[in-house]
Amino acid sequence: MLKNWTRIFLYHLKKDKLFAALNVVGLAIGIAGLIFTILYWNDEQSYDQWNPEKDKVFKVFADIGKNVIFPTNPAPLEIYLKEDPNVENVVYHDWYQIGFFKYKGRKININKTFNTQNDFFELFPFERIAGNLSTALQKENSMAMNQEIAKLFFGEENPIGKQIGYEDIILTVTAIYKVPGNSSVNPDVVINQMKERVLENKGHWGDFNFNLLIKLKDPNKADAVTKKINELYYQNKTLKEAKSEGMLVEEYIKSKGSIKSVLNPLSSIRLHAIAPGMPEGKGNYQSLLIMLGVSLLIIILSIVNYINLATANAIKRAKEVGVRKIIGASKTNIIFQFVFEAAIITLFSIFLALVIVELSLPFYNEFLGKELIIYGSQFYIQLILIFIITVSVAGILPAVYVANFKALKVLKGNFGRSKSGIWMRNGMLILQFAIATFFIIGSYIVYNQVTYLANKDLGFKGDQVIAIQWLKSKDITTQKEANKLIFNKYQTMKSEIGKIQGVQQISTGTFQFGGGNDSSSGFSYNGEFIQAQNLAIDYNMLDMMRIKIKEGRNISEKLASDTINSMLINETALSMMKEKNPIGKTVLWNDKKLKIIGVVKDFNLFNPQSKVPPMVFFHLKTNDWLLGNLNNIYVKIDAKDSEQTLENLEEFWKANVDQEYPFQYDFVDKQYARTYESYVKQKNLFSLLNVVVILIALFGLFALASYSIQRRMKEIAIRKTLGAETNVLLKELSKQYIIYCVIGFLIAVFPAYYLLNKWLENFAYRIDISIFPFLIGFMVLLSLTLLVVLSRAYQATRVDVLKYLKYE
Repeated sequence: MLKNWTRIFLYHLKKDKLFAALNVVGLAIGIAGLIFTILYWNDEQSYDQWNPEKDKVFKVFADIGKNVIFPTNPAPLEIYLKEDPNVENVVYHDWYQIGFFKYKGRKININKTFNTQNDFFELFPFERIAGNLSTALQKENSMAMNQEIAKLFFGEENPIGKQIGYEDIILTVTAIYKVPGNSSVNPDVVINQMKERVLENKGHWGDFNFNLLIKLKDPNKADAVTKKINELYYQNKTLKEAKSEGMLVEEYIKSKGSIKSVLNPLSSIRLHAIAPGMPEGKGNYQSLLIMLGVSLLIIILSIVNYINLATANAIKRAKEVGVRKIIGASKTNIIFQFVFEAAIITLFSIFLALVIVELSLPFYNEFLGKELIIYGSQFYIQLILIFIITVSVAGILPAVYVANFKALKVLKGNFGRSKSGIWMRNGMLILQFAIATFFIIGSYIVYNQVTYLANKDLGFKGDQVIAIQWLKSKDITTQKEANKLIFNKYQTMKSEIGKIQGVQQISTGTFQFGGGNDSSSGFSYNGEFIQAQNLAIDYNMLDMMRIKIKEGRNISEKLASDTINSMLINETALSMMKEKNPIGKTVLWNDKKLKIIGVVKDFNLFNPQSKVPPMVFFHLKTNDWLLGNLNNIYVKIDAKDSEQTLENLEEFWKANVDQEYPFQYDFVDKQYARTYESYVKQKNLFSLLNVVVILIALFGLFALASYSIQRRMKEIAIRKTLGAETNVLLKELSKQYIIYCVIGFLIAVFPAYYLLNKWLENFAYRIDISIFPFLIGFMVLLSLTLLVVLSRAYQATRVDVLKYLKYE
């Protein structure tokens, strides 16, 4: 039986190669899109799933109110949490740092150097390669290394006990590990240099400087731990600060709010964290859902296309089915035969889809910034499910439709007058039009939004300004001495770099365009408490970046007070102060009285899709503790000979600033553009998929129009014989498709408007959805429809009428 079915299948395959090719290619494209999404989905969902402690480990966030969430916490929490019987481990950690290590005369730059405390491996039990992870960080001069990094340092030597220079100290390698899967923390090197910092801050409840992870004995008691942390904040921060400011607690909370702790479990933190808070970053759950939804639409479109083509082609096989029924074939037997054929086509399509995925995977990985690979039993199980679902949906419906042919009716030649198949095909064609409309409209709106972000006035100009990474020395015993050294060294650099030909300006600030090195503190004014970003700057920083002063003045080196008690605010902070005349007013900032001397026009420091937060500006010396965040030197260079200027800067840097490590810089405008790079990628993805969807829809339309017109060839011949003109015939043959196009467009309008409006809610600055995307979508769809249908209809009108009428 299977042998007979295979022969029949191969016969029809040879007879109608176009039908087979359209089916295989259409399904392959849809399945390839779904495979891409499954790979991405599996990768994102796999984070921390290898970790047996994932349900017990929690990241502690601090919600300080007014939509401000800190991923960091104050140092004193550690003491109280260790007393809690349900808390098993408390671990502070820093973000990844660039670490520079020395071994046997070699200097190696490690980008993911992770500073944490000695219980870290109790929370992240990586696979042990050598040494003992449980005791690896017990001493402050110890370190653990990733297996790959250990090979980089030591080759095939035994690394345990080896000593490596790190800044001004010597570390001993105590353990080698391997991260067994995707992890929210995936360091190259783990060190324990937290003790001194924690001790220095153990009484400071207002300094949120430490990332905090805790492991609970019973994760079901997380709410009780959260309640305890909130009570600690209330007793040690809210009550004390209210008392020191002479306010009732209720008044203080109303003015400044109260801190609420949020515990995010490690098991879901990758995609569902309330804020970015882990070193490996936060996954984009919305993008994941968008890709899943888009891939499902494409596979539905491909399956609909297959069903349309299969049912349209059924007219050619009607007599075959009729004859088989006459000689005794049952309806079930015929259904199984056509499902078998669908299974073979689906199998071919999956093989072709895998080829497409394998060839496109490097580009897809570059698009996502990942290293996805096609392997793993879970993926193949999902692939089998795709096969079963596709065959079930795409194969059974046409099979049942064909199996229901009336034997005598089709053998008499009356099948062509049956309306059931026509209505089903037309309904699916309308669905294809609707999906294509959604993609055309969506592509246009996404393109316009991303273009709007790229062209938006940011409030600063970063062209020809480079940010040079400055890795500061850490060999000073006290923070005060370190801050003094940092400032003096910067002043020397500024003077010398300014002499280099091609350098127009040099300045700095304790922040980074596009985000990074952020610091936030609150200030009070007339009972209003404002949580603002702290930006310590050099005198000419605002002028160099062409950031405008709306009123008042900039800080000036001619006035000594500008380095002591002066500050500027931005427009957002001013609006929250509710003060019409801010110049000369005094605010209380970190228990320090500062006078407002100017108002800075709002500019997008972090990214163009977020609202501009309140900001305060003061000179570097006004609050010198912020100098620890000074990690970039900004230099504006002449565009005429920028390459030579950069070479001269590098020579100076190596000779006078940092002789050991590479000169690293980035143009500010390019650095900032990366903040909305993910949306640029979404735009490119939507544009690509728009082309794919339109092609699949046109495949189906072309085949369906061909079959429909082929059925009407005798009618066309008679009309031509009776004198019908070509334009009349074209109108008659195409009008039904125009109607289907309009219906499909109308079905897609509301979903497109609703879903794209939801997408635009991600942006503080966004375009408004006008009628133009819908008009353009309709015109594009209608034009493509007419192009396909009229070209096929025109060919039909040029045939020899005798060919179809000679037997009449």
